[in-house]
Amino acid sequence: MPRQIPEDPMVRNIIRLLNQQKFSRRQLLRGAGVAGASAGALSLAACGAGGGGGGSSDEIIWGNWTYYLDFDEETGTNPTLEAFNETSDFQVLYVEDIDDNNTFYGKIKDALALDQFTGYDVITMTDWMNARLIDAGQIQEFDYANLPNVESNLLESEWEALAEDQGRKFTIPWQLPTTGWAWNKEAFPNGLHTLDDLLDPALKGKVQVLSEMRDTIGLIMAGQGVDPAGDWGDTEFDNAMAWLQDALDSGQINNVKGNDYTQDLQTGTMLAGFVWYGDVVMMNTDLGDQWGVEIPESGGMIARDSFTVPNGTSAENKAKVEELIDYYYQPEVAAEVAAYVAYVTPVQGAQEAMQNVDPSQVDNPAIFPTDDDWTRLRQFRALTSEEDNRYSTAFQQALGL
Repeated sequence: MPRQIPEDPMVRNIIRLLNQQKFSRRQLLRGAGVAGASAGALSLAACGAGGGGGGSSDEIIWGNWTYYLDFDEETGTNPTLEAFNETSDFQVLYVEDIDDNNTFYGKIKDALALDQFTGYDVITMTDWMNARLIDAGQIQEFDYANLPNVESNLLESEWEALAEDQGRKFTIPWQLPTTGWAWNKEAFPNGLHTLDDLLDPALKGKVQVLSEMRDTIGLIMAGQGVDPAGDWGDTEFDNAMAWLQDALDSGQINNVKGNDYTQDLQTGTMLAGFVWYGDVVMMNTDLGDQWGVEIPESGGMIARDSFTVPNGTSAENKAKVEELIDYYYQPEVAAEVAAYVAYVTPVQGAQEAMQNVDPSQVDNPAIFPTDDDWTRLRQFRALTSEEDNRYSTAFQQALGL
């Protein structure tokens, strides 16, 4: 059936603006015309957060991270979502409106607290934040009668991966980003083997780490022999912070960044440091094999960004969300998304399906980690609200924020 264009002129304008953002994830990583390009800069405020009942009867609203769904540069569309919209009896309004868990939560927390519509029928925040929503009773339980593909194809390792949601009653994984380290192979041919290799004088002023506290502190902890997923406390956190603070104070680490670290890798401003693994694998594919990138022997980090349905979403729209999620749990569809996003897919069978989508990525470890990779991936343990506030404050102060 032909795609229906929303009647609301504000919504149409949002779609028009989104379609004008003809920047692929690869282009973003290459730093092409980034300024103002992020669809995440757009706000869904006009879509009516607050009140009750969710979105309209013929559409649902999906809030996701930037560059987290396949995108066609020629048409300015998301092919897998377009295919869904063409066959479904409702439309999905897709908005890349999440750029940080805390800031996004800040936008919707008042509506969540009142069980009102947040402006989104479905969102995909990271599991540590999802655990808080579960504890607060602010998200809805899925009906697995509507999710046969999820039940059949979710990786076995993911059913119990979130302690607060054993059996995935409230959360269903969307993508699993991994964090490791990388180095410029020409400038630093010996590569990285231990955490303290980042303190090599040859790298002074050319090391960067990530602005996401759990990734950076998790990697430091792992390098210090502490399991980030284990039963660690203030002493271990303080030791990791001390390593970071010393490296910042000495000028060994010259910057702490989010996604735009990739541009510094290309310019040589960054010769080594912590990276989102899939980013650099993709850069090596596009720009030549310039960087060493790996999950450290001491351990790398893995996170889960998962679908959740806030309480304010209507029962009717929740069923539509479940139809959408189940669609993305078809291996062929998951492989199409993974071929673009280059993060670990939680869908069994996607690797076999990738043979028909993009054979060059069948053995891409950023999408399909090897058994050895899985043994080295750690998930940052769940923090209490008090710990999160205290640790996040210490981390931001170290960065001078």
